[in-house]
Amino acid sequence: MAGTTAPTPGHVIVVGAGPTGLLLAGDLAAAGIAVTVLEKRSEEISNLSRAFVLHARTLELLDARGLSDGLEAAGQCLERLRMFGRLSIDLGALHSRFNHLLVLPQYELEKVLRQRAERAGVEFLYATELTGLAQDADGVTAQARGPAGVTHSLRAAYVVGADGMRSSVREAIGLPFPGRSVLRSVVLADVRLAEKPPSLLTVSAVGDAFAFIAPFGDGYYRVIGWNRARDAADDEPLELAEVQEIARLALGRDFGMYDARWMSRFHSDERQAPAYRVGRVFLAGDAAHVHTPAGGQGMNTGLQDAANLSWKLAAVLTAYTDPGLLDTYQAERHPVGRAVLRSSGGIVRLAMAKRPWTLAARAAFTAFLNAVGPARRALAAQVTGIGYRYPAPRGAHRLTGARVPDVALAGGTRLYEALRGGRFVLITAEPYTAGAGRADRLTVARWASERRTTVLVRPDGHAAWASDRATAREIEAAVAERLGG
Repeated sequence: MAGTTAPTPGHVIVVGAGPTGLLLAGDLAAAGIAVTVLEKRSEEISNLSRAFVLHARTLELLDARGLSDGLEAAGQCLERLRMFGRLSIDLGALHSRFNHLLVLPQYELEKVLRQRAERAGVEFLYATELTGLAQDADGVTAQARGPAGVTHSLRAAYVVGADGMRSSVREAIGLPFPGRSVLRSVVLADVRLAEKPPSLLTVSAVGDAFAFIAPFGDGYYRVIGWNRARDAADDEPLELAEVQEIARLALGRDFGMYDARWMSRFHSDERQAPAYRVGRVFLAGDAAHVHTPAGGQGMNTGLQDAANLSWKLAAVLTAYTDPGLLDTYQAERHPVGRAVLRSSGGIVRLAMAKRPWTLAARAAFTAFLNAVGPARRALAAQVTGIGYRYPAPRGAHRLTGARVPDVALAGGTRLYEALRGGRFVLITAEPYTAGAGRADRLTVARWASERRTTVLVRPDGHAAWASDRATAREIEAAVAERLGG
Protein backbone atom coordinates (compact mmCIF):
# COMPACT_ATOMS: atom_id res chain seq x y z
CA MET A 1 0.00 0.00 0.00
CA ALA A 2 1.42 3.39 -0.87
CA GLY A 3 0.43 6.92 -0.02
CA THR A 4 1.68 10.47 -0.31
CA THR A 5 1.95 13.03 2.44
CA ALA A 6 1.70 16.67 1.34
CA PRO A 7 3.26 18.73 4.14
CA THR A 8 2.97 22.46 4.57
CA PRO A 9 5.55 24.66 2.82
CA GLY A 10 8.84 24.89 4.70
CA HIS A 11 8.51 21.38 6.09
CA VAL A 12 11.65 19.61 7.39
CA ILE A 13 12.11 15.85 7.69
CA VAL A 14 14.51 14.67 10.38
CA VAL A 15 15.61 11.06 10.09
CA GLY A 16 16.56 9.61 13.46
CA ALA A 17 15.10 10.18 16.94
CA GLY A 18 18.30 10.02 18.94
CA PRO A 19 19.49 13.04 20.94
CA THR A 20 20.76 14.93 17.86
CA GLY A 21 17.56 14.50 15.87
CA LEU A 22 15.33 15.26 18.85
CA LEU A 23 17.09 18.51 19.73
CA LEU A 24 17.03 19.64 16.10
CA ALA A 25 13.37 18.75 15.61
CA GLY A 26 12.35 20.47 18.83
CA ASP A 27 14.21 23.64 17.91
CA LEU A 28 12.62 23.82 14.48
CA ALA A 29 9.11 23.16 15.77
CA ALA A 30 9.57 25.79 18.50
CA ALA A 31 10.41 28.25 15.70
CA GLY A 32 7.12 27.46 13.95
CA ILE A 33 8.53 25.03 11.36
CA ALA A 34 6.56 21.88 10.48
CA VAL A 35 8.73 18.86 11.32
CA THR A 36 8.35 15.12 10.76
CA VAL A 37 10.73 12.68 12.43
CA LEU A 38 11.24 9.23 10.90
CA GLU A 39 12.57 6.63 13.33
CA LYS A 40 13.28 2.95 12.64
CA ARG A 41 12.80 2.00 16.28
CA SER A 42 9.44 1.50 17.91
CA GLU A 43 8.01 4.24 20.11
CA GLU A 44 9.40 2.86 23.36
CA ILE A 45 12.61 4.53 24.50
CA SER A 46 15.30 1.91 25.03
CA ASN A 47 17.21 1.87 28.31
CA LEU A 48 20.33 0.62 26.50
CA SER A 49 22.54 3.68 26.37
CA ARG A 50 26.08 4.09 25.10
CA ALA A 51 26.50 7.72 26.10
CA PHE A 52 26.58 8.78 29.74
CA VAL A 53 28.24 12.19 29.85
CA LEU A 54 27.02 15.71 29.13
CA HIS A 55 29.80 18.29 28.90
CA ALA A 56 29.74 22.00 29.76
CA ARG A 57 29.05 23.33 26.27
CA THR A 58 26.15 20.94 25.75
CA LEU A 59 24.71 21.87 29.15
CA GLU A 60 24.92 25.55 28.16
CA LEU A 61 22.94 24.83 25.00
CA LEU A 62 20.38 22.86 27.00
CA ASP A 63 20.22 25.79 29.43
CA ALA A 64 19.31 28.02 26.47
CA ARG A 65 16.29 25.74 26.03
CA GLY A 66 15.31 25.72 29.72
CA LEU A 67 16.25 22.05 30.13
CA SER A 68 19.53 21.98 32.05
CA ASP A 69 18.19 22.40 35.59
CA GLY A 70 15.91 19.39 35.34
CA LEU A 71 18.62 17.25 33.78
CA GLU A 72 21.12 18.26 36.46
CA ALA A 73 18.61 17.22 39.12
CA ALA A 74 18.24 13.81 37.45
CA GLY A 75 21.97 13.17 36.98
CA GLN A 76 25.13 13.34 39.04
CA CYS A 77 27.87 15.95 38.71
CA LEU A 78 31.57 15.18 38.51
CA GLU A 79 34.24 17.86 38.73
CA ARG A 80 37.15 15.81 37.39
CA LEU A 81 37.35 13.88 34.14
CA ARG A 82 39.85 11.05 34.41
CA MET A 83 41.65 10.00 31.24
CA PHE A 84 44.27 7.40 32.09
CA GLY A 85 46.85 6.76 34.77
CA ARG A 86 47.50 9.97 36.68
CA LEU A 87 45.95 12.23 34.07
CA SER A 88 42.68 13.82 35.05
CA ILE A 89 41.14 17.14 34.10
CA ASP A 90 39.87 19.47 36.80
CA LEU A 91 36.68 21.01 35.45
CA GLY A 92 36.13 23.29 38.42
CA ALA A 93 38.10 26.08 36.76
CA LEU A 94 35.99 26.10 33.56
CA HIS A 95 34.63 29.55 32.68
CA SER A 96 31.10 28.20 32.57
CA ARG A 97 28.09 27.92 34.82
CA PHE A 98 28.57 24.20 34.28
CA ASN A 99 32.10 23.69 35.58
CA HIS A 100 31.60 19.95 35.80
CA LEU A 101 30.35 17.10 33.67
CA LEU A 102 26.95 15.55 34.17
CA VAL A 103 26.68 11.77 34.38
CA LEU A 104 23.29 10.90 32.92
CA PRO A 105 22.25 7.94 30.75
CA GLN A 106 21.42 8.91 27.17
CA TYR A 107 17.88 7.59 27.41
CA GLU A 108 17.08 10.09 30.18
CA LEU A 109 18.12 12.94 27.89
CA GLU A 110 16.09 11.43 25.05
CA LYS A 111 12.96 11.42 27.22
CA VAL A 112 13.30 15.11 27.96
CA LEU A 113 14.08 16.07 24.37
CA ARG A 114 11.22 13.99 22.99
CA GLN A 115 8.73 15.53 25.40
CA ARG A 116 9.88 18.99 24.35
CA ALA A 117 9.57 18.10 20.66
CA GLU A 118 6.09 16.63 21.14
CA ARG A 119 4.90 19.74 22.99
CA ALA A 120 6.20 21.88 20.14
CA GLY A 121 4.16 19.88 17.61
CA VAL A 122 6.70 17.55 16.00
CA GLU A 123 5.12 14.62 14.13
CA PHE A 124 6.79 11.28 14.89
CA LEU A 125 6.58 8.28 12.56
CA TYR A 126 7.98 5.31 14.46
CA ALA A 127 8.88 1.91 13.03
CA THR A 128 9.43 3.81 9.79
CA GLU A 129 12.53 3.46 7.67
CA LEU A 130 13.83 5.81 4.98
CA THR A 131 14.20 3.92 1.70
CA GLY A 132 15.11 6.67 -0.75
CA LEU A 133 15.61 10.38 -1.41
CA ALA A 134 15.23 12.53 -4.50
CA GLN A 135 15.85 16.27 -4.50
CA ASP A 136 15.19 19.07 -6.93
CA ALA A 137 15.44 22.85 -6.90
CA ASP A 138 12.32 23.23 -4.75
CA GLY A 139 12.59 20.44 -2.20
CA VAL A 140 13.21 16.81 -1.31
CA THR A 141 10.98 13.78 -1.72
CA ALA A 142 11.59 11.03 0.83
CA GLN A 143 10.43 7.47 0.37
CA ALA A 144 9.67 5.58 3.56
CA ARG A 145 8.46 2.17 4.65
CA GLY A 146 6.36 2.06 7.80
CA PRO A 147 4.73 -0.61 9.96
CA ALA A 148 3.46 -3.70 8.14
CA GLY A 149 5.49 -2.68 5.10
CA VAL A 150 3.28 0.27 4.19
CA THR A 151 5.19 2.64 1.90
CA HIS A 152 4.62 6.33 1.39
CA SER A 153 6.41 9.46 0.22
CA LEU A 154 6.88 12.75 2.00
CA ARG A 155 7.77 16.10 0.51
CA ALA A 156 9.91 18.60 2.42
CA ALA A 157 12.05 21.68 1.91
CA TYR A 158 15.01 20.05 3.66
CA VAL A 159 16.01 16.68 5.11
CA VAL A 160 18.43 16.15 7.99
CA GLY A 161 20.05 12.77 8.53
CA ALA A 162 20.61 12.21 12.24
CA ASP A 163 20.33 8.47 11.84
CA GLY A 164 23.65 7.27 13.17
CA MET A 165 26.77 5.61 11.90
CA ARG A 166 24.89 3.44 9.40
CA SER A 167 22.95 6.42 8.08
CA SER A 168 20.44 5.63 5.35
CA VAL A 169 20.39 9.36 4.51
CA ARG A 170 24.13 9.45 3.93
CA GLU A 171 23.87 6.37 1.76
CA ALA A 172 20.95 7.83 -0.21
CA ILE A 173 22.93 10.96 -1.17
CA GLY A 174 25.99 8.90 -2.07
CA LEU A 175 28.44 10.28 0.49
CA PRO A 176 31.35 8.05 1.53
CA PHE A 177 32.26 7.60 5.20
CA PRO A 178 36.03 7.23 5.15
CA GLY A 179 37.96 6.10 8.19
CA ARG A 180 38.73 2.88 10.00
CA SER A 181 38.00 0.71 13.00
CA VAL A 182 40.25 1.65 15.90
CA LEU A 183 39.13 -0.89 18.49
CA ARG A 184 37.57 -4.23 17.65
CA SER A 185 35.48 -6.35 19.98
CA VAL A 186 34.66 -3.72 22.55
CA VAL A 187 32.28 -5.31 25.06
CA LEU A 188 29.21 -3.72 26.62
CA ALA A 189 27.36 -5.11 29.61
CA ASP A 190 24.65 -3.81 31.92
CA VAL A 191 25.15 -5.50 35.26
CA ARG A 192 24.59 -5.24 38.97
CA LEU A 193 27.62 -4.90 41.24
CA ALA A 194 28.08 -6.49 44.65
CA GLU A 195 30.60 -3.74 45.51
CA LYS A 196 30.01 -0.07 44.81
CA PRO A 197 32.88 1.48 42.81
CA PRO A 198 34.90 4.14 44.68
CA SER A 199 34.07 6.91 42.19
CA LEU A 200 31.09 7.97 40.09
CA LEU A 201 32.91 7.14 36.86
CA THR A 202 35.47 4.35 37.05
CA VAL A 203 37.94 4.17 34.18
CA SER A 204 41.43 2.79 33.73
CA ALA A 205 43.74 1.24 31.15
CA VAL A 206 46.42 -1.22 32.15
CA GLY A 207 48.59 -3.13 29.73
CA ASP A 208 46.34 -4.77 27.17
CA ALA A 209 42.96 -3.83 28.64
CA PHE A 210 40.76 -0.90 29.53
CA ALA A 211 37.43 -0.70 31.33
CA PHE A 212 34.82 1.94 32.11
CA ILE A 213 31.98 1.71 34.62
CA ALA A 214 29.11 4.20 34.97
CA PRO A 215 25.83 4.00 36.92
CA PHE A 216 22.39 4.00 35.33
CA GLY A 217 20.83 5.11 38.61
CA ASP A 218 18.45 2.14 38.80
CA GLY A 219 20.86 -0.31 40.46
CA TYR A 220 22.52 -1.32 37.19
CA TYR A 221 25.88 -0.21 35.84
CA ARG A 222 27.14 0.05 32.28
CA VAL A 223 30.50 -1.64 31.76
CA ILE A 224 32.54 -0.97 28.62
CA GLY A 225 35.74 -2.92 28.17
CA TRP A 226 38.38 -4.04 25.71
CA ASN A 227 41.09 -6.67 25.76
CA ARG A 228 43.79 -6.41 23.12
CA ALA A 229 44.25 -10.17 23.20
CA ARG A 230 40.60 -10.91 22.41
CA ASP A 231 39.68 -10.05 18.80
CA ALA A 232 36.18 -11.45 18.37
CA ALA A 233 33.58 -10.60 15.74
CA ASP A 234 30.72 -8.32 16.74
CA ASP A 235 28.20 -11.16 16.48
CA GLU A 236 30.18 -13.64 18.59
CA PRO A 237 28.34 -14.51 21.84
CA LEU A 238 29.52 -12.69 24.94
CA GLU A 239 29.60 -14.26 28.39
CA LEU A 240 29.73 -12.38 31.69
CA ALA A 241 32.95 -14.16 32.57
CA GLU A 242 34.75 -12.33 29.74
CA VAL A 243 33.50 -8.94 30.98
CA GLN A 244 34.62 -9.80 34.51
CA GLU A 245 38.07 -10.79 33.25
CA ILE A 246 38.53 -7.52 31.36
CA ALA A 247 37.51 -5.55 34.46
CA ARG A 248 40.01 -7.43 36.59
CA LEU A 249 42.77 -6.80 34.06
CA ALA A 250 42.06 -3.08 33.75
CA LEU A 251 40.69 -2.18 37.17
CA GLY A 252 42.17 -4.83 39.43
CA ARG A 253 38.74 -6.24 40.37
CA ASP A 254 35.33 -6.86 38.88
CA PHE A 255 33.27 -5.43 41.78
CA GLY A 256 31.24 -8.66 41.95
CA MET A 257 29.42 -8.28 38.64
CA TYR A 258 26.23 -10.31 38.35
CA ASP A 259 22.73 -10.33 36.83
CA ALA A 260 23.64 -9.05 33.35
CA ARG A 261 20.44 -7.82 31.71
CA TRP A 262 22.14 -7.08 28.38
CA MET A 263 25.52 -7.75 26.76
CA SER A 264 26.97 -7.21 23.29
CA ARG A 265 30.10 -6.47 21.30
CA PHE A 266 30.79 -3.59 18.96
CA HIS A 267 33.74 -2.02 17.17
CA SER A 268 34.80 1.58 17.66
CA ASP A 269 35.43 3.55 14.47
CA GLU A 270 36.92 6.88 13.50
CA ARG A 271 35.08 8.20 10.45
CA GLN A 272 33.90 11.52 9.02
CA ALA A 273 31.82 12.37 5.98
CA PRO A 274 33.66 14.74 3.60
CA ALA A 275 30.58 16.99 3.45
CA TYR A 276 27.79 17.65 5.90
CA ARG A 277 25.51 18.99 3.17
CA VAL A 278 24.50 17.86 -0.30
CA GLY A 279 21.95 20.25 -1.76
CA ARG A 280 18.92 20.25 0.53
CA VAL A 281 20.11 17.32 2.62
CA PHE A 282 22.23 17.66 5.77
CA LEU A 283 24.01 15.25 8.09
CA ALA A 284 24.41 15.69 11.85
CA GLY A 285 25.73 13.66 14.75
CA ASP A 286 26.98 10.12 14.14
CA ALA A 287 25.69 10.23 10.57
CA ALA A 288 28.38 12.84 9.92
CA HIS A 289 31.17 11.71 12.26
CA VAL A 290 31.97 8.91 14.68
CA HIS A 291 34.76 8.84 17.23
CA THR A 292 36.22 6.60 19.90
CA PRO A 293 34.40 6.91 23.24
CA ALA A 294 37.43 8.56 24.88
CA GLY A 295 36.46 11.76 26.63
CA GLY A 296 32.73 11.19 26.09
CA GLN A 297 32.60 13.65 23.18
CA GLY A 298 30.48 11.82 20.58
CA MET A 299 26.91 12.58 21.67
CA ASN A 300 27.92 16.06 22.80
CA THR A 301 29.35 16.90 19.38
CA GLY A 302 26.14 15.75 17.71
CA LEU A 303 23.97 17.88 19.98
CA GLN A 304 26.17 20.88 19.19
CA ASP A 305 25.76 20.12 15.46
CA ALA A 306 22.00 20.26 15.94
CA ALA A 307 22.15 23.57 17.81
CA ASN A 308 24.25 25.08 15.01
CA LEU A 309 22.00 23.88 12.19
CA SER A 310 18.55 24.39 13.69
CA TRP A 311 18.57 28.17 13.97
CA LYS A 312 19.99 28.51 10.47
CA LEU A 313 17.27 26.33 8.93
CA ALA A 314 14.65 28.26 10.88
CA ALA A 315 16.09 31.59 9.70
CA VAL A 316 16.01 30.52 6.07
CA LEU A 317 12.57 28.92 6.24
CA THR A 318 11.04 31.98 7.90
CA ALA A 319 12.61 34.07 5.13
CA TYR A 320 14.50 36.57 7.23
CA THR A 321 17.91 35.60 5.85
CA ASP A 322 19.53 34.40 2.66
CA PRO A 323 19.79 30.60 2.06
CA GLY A 324 23.55 31.08 1.76
CA LEU A 325 23.62 31.02 5.57
CA LEU A 326 23.20 27.24 5.37
CA ASP A 327 26.67 26.93 3.83
CA THR A 328 28.17 28.01 7.13
CA TYR A 329 27.04 24.74 8.76
CA GLN A 330 29.76 22.84 6.87
CA ALA A 331 32.33 25.61 7.40
CA GLU A 332 31.73 25.72 11.14
CA ARG A 333 30.96 22.17 12.19
CA HIS A 334 33.15 20.03 9.91
CA PRO A 335 36.41 21.35 11.46
CA VAL A 336 35.01 20.69 14.94
CA GLY A 337 34.16 17.11 13.99
CA ARG A 338 37.68 16.66 12.66
CA ALA A 339 39.19 18.08 15.85
CA VAL A 340 37.11 15.75 18.03
CA LEU A 341 38.18 12.83 15.85
CA ARG A 342 41.82 13.70 16.51
CA SER A 343 41.50 14.43 20.22
CA SER A 344 39.44 11.37 21.10
CA GLY A 345 41.70 9.20 18.95
CA GLY A 346 44.80 10.63 20.58
CA ILE A 347 43.42 9.99 24.06
CA VAL A 348 42.57 6.36 23.33
CA ARG A 349 45.95 5.69 21.70
CA LEU A 350 47.79 7.10 24.69
CA ALA A 351 45.53 5.19 27.06
CA MET A 352 46.29 1.92 25.27
CA ALA A 353 50.02 2.58 24.88
CA LYS A 354 52.07 -0.60 25.09
CA ARG A 355 55.43 -0.12 23.38
CA PRO A 356 58.21 1.53 25.39
CA TRP A 357 58.28 4.69 23.28
CA THR A 358 54.51 5.15 23.41
CA LEU A 359 54.53 4.60 27.17
CA ALA A 360 57.30 7.20 27.44
CA ALA A 361 55.27 9.61 25.28
CA ARG A 362 52.22 9.13 27.53
CA ALA A 363 54.29 9.75 30.66
CA ALA A 364 55.78 12.90 29.14
CA PHE A 365 52.37 14.15 27.99
CA THR A 366 50.85 13.54 31.43
CA ALA A 367 53.73 15.29 33.18
CA PHE A 368 53.47 18.24 30.78
CA LEU A 369 49.74 18.71 31.33
CA ASN A 370 50.04 18.33 35.08
CA ALA A 371 52.79 20.97 35.16
CA VAL A 372 51.56 23.49 32.58
CA GLY A 373 48.29 25.14 33.52
CA PRO A 374 47.44 26.76 30.14
CA ALA A 375 47.88 23.45 28.31
CA ARG A 376 45.71 21.67 30.83
CA ARG A 377 43.01 24.34 30.54
CA ALA A 378 43.17 24.18 26.74
CA LEU A 379 42.58 20.42 26.84
CA ALA A 380 39.66 20.90 29.22
CA ALA A 381 38.17 23.55 26.92
CA GLN A 382 38.43 21.25 23.91
CA VAL A 383 37.02 18.13 25.56
CA THR A 384 34.11 20.05 27.11
CA GLY A 385 33.40 21.98 23.90
CA ILE A 386 33.65 25.48 25.37
CA GLY A 387 36.94 26.19 23.60
CA TYR A 388 35.66 25.98 20.03
CA ARG A 389 35.10 29.12 18.00
CA TYR A 390 33.88 29.55 14.45
CA PRO A 391 35.64 31.32 11.55
CA ALA A 392 35.24 35.08 11.37
CA PRO A 393 35.70 37.48 8.44
CA ARG A 394 39.05 39.21 8.09
CA GLY A 395 39.17 42.33 10.23
CA ALA A 396 36.26 41.25 12.44
CA HIS A 397 36.22 42.00 16.16
CA ARG A 398 38.12 39.47 18.28
CA LEU A 399 34.86 38.15 19.78
CA THR A 400 33.23 37.35 16.44
CA GLY A 401 32.77 33.59 16.10
CA ALA A 402 33.62 32.91 19.73
CA ARG A 403 31.36 31.22 22.22
CA VAL A 404 29.88 33.85 24.53
CA PRO A 405 29.88 32.81 28.20
CA ASP A 406 26.73 33.07 30.30
CA VAL A 407 27.22 36.72 31.23
CA ALA A 408 25.03 38.62 33.66
CA LEU A 409 22.50 41.03 32.14
CA ALA A 410 20.69 43.99 33.62
CA GLY A 411 17.53 43.10 35.50
CA GLY A 412 19.03 40.03 37.15
CA THR A 413 18.88 37.74 34.10
CA ARG A 414 21.57 35.73 32.34
CA LEU A 415 22.46 35.51 28.66
CA TYR A 416 21.38 31.88 28.32
CA GLU A 417 18.03 32.72 29.87
CA ALA A 418 17.64 35.48 27.27
CA LEU A 419 18.45 32.94 24.53
CA ARG A 420 15.54 30.70 25.52
CA GLY A 421 13.24 32.23 22.94
CA GLY A 422 15.46 30.96 20.13
CA ARG A 423 16.26 34.55 19.18
CA PHE A 424 19.42 36.58 18.69
CA VAL A 425 20.39 38.62 21.73
CA LEU A 426 21.94 42.06 21.31
CA ILE A 427 23.89 43.09 24.41
CA THR A 428 24.71 46.78 24.31
CA ALA A 429 25.18 49.84 26.45
CA GLU A 430 24.09 52.07 23.56
CA PRO A 431 20.51 53.33 23.12
CA TYR A 432 18.92 50.92 20.65
CA THR A 433 15.50 49.40 20.16
CA ALA A 434 14.66 46.50 17.87
CA GLY A 435 13.37 47.57 14.47
CA ALA A 436 9.79 46.97 13.46
CA GLY A 437 9.06 43.32 12.79
CA ARG A 438 12.16 41.98 14.57
CA ALA A 439 10.73 41.26 18.01
CA ASP A 440 10.21 37.62 17.03
CA ARG A 441 13.91 37.15 16.34
CA LEU A 442 15.80 39.69 18.44
CA THR A 443 16.05 40.41 22.15
CA VAL A 444 17.83 43.60 23.23
CA ALA A 445 19.59 43.47 26.60
CA ARG A 446 22.03 45.52 28.61
CA TRP A 447 25.10 44.48 30.56
CA ALA A 448 24.74 44.16 34.31
CA SER A 449 28.18 45.81 34.50
CA GLU A 450 29.60 49.02 33.07
CA ARG A 451 30.97 47.21 30.03
CA ARG A 452 30.64 49.14 26.75
CA THR A 453 31.25 46.40 24.14
CA THR A 454 28.26 45.64 21.92
CA VAL A 455 27.79 41.95 21.07
CA LEU A 456 25.17 40.40 18.80
CA VAL A 457 24.82 36.82 20.04
CA ARG A 458 23.46 34.11 17.74
CA PRO A 459 20.79 31.69 18.99
CA ASP A 460 23.53 29.08 19.49
CA GLY A 461 25.48 31.32 21.86
CA HIS A 462 28.28 32.37 19.47
CA ALA A 463 29.02 36.00 18.66
CA ALA A 464 27.75 37.02 15.22
CA TRP A 465 29.19 40.53 15.46
CA ALA A 466 30.82 42.75 18.05
CA SER A 467 32.21 46.25 18.43
CA ASP A 468 33.90 48.13 21.26
CA ARG A 469 32.64 51.57 20.13
CA ALA A 470 29.50 51.00 18.09
CA THR A 471 27.12 53.79 17.18
CA ALA A 472 23.38 53.22 16.91
CA ARG A 473 23.69 53.38 13.12
CA GLU A 474 26.44 50.72 13.09
CA ILE A 475 24.40 48.49 15.37
CA GLU A 476 21.37 48.82 13.10
CA ALA A 477 23.47 47.95 10.05
CA ALA A 478 24.87 44.83 11.76
CA VAL A 479 21.45 43.71 12.95
CA ALA A 480 19.81 44.34 9.57
CA GLU A 481 22.52 42.37 7.77
CA ARG A 482 21.89 39.29 9.90
CA LEU A 483 18.21 39.54 10.76
CA GLY A 484 16.69 41.45 7.88
CA GLY A 485 14.55 44.56 8.07
